[in-house]
Amino acid sequence: MQVILPDRSIRVLPPEPVRIEDLVISLGFLPTGVIVTRNGIIVPEDEEAGGDDELRIIQVSHGG
Repeated sequence: MQVILPDRSIRVLPPEPVRIEDLVISLGFLPTGVIVTRNGIIVPEDEEAGGDDELRIIQVSHGG
């Protein structure tokens, strides 16, 4: 599995399935501060990714 981080660096991770929320946290991001795409499609944090998936983590800013 390949993960593209907000700084455009790439991490290659083992292909075992993992919840996207757990992956985001393990990489040091808050799930509420990012959007994740899997193979180009936005996915919710409770989905799993693995195998040959390509994930892209996009940081977002929000406020009032």
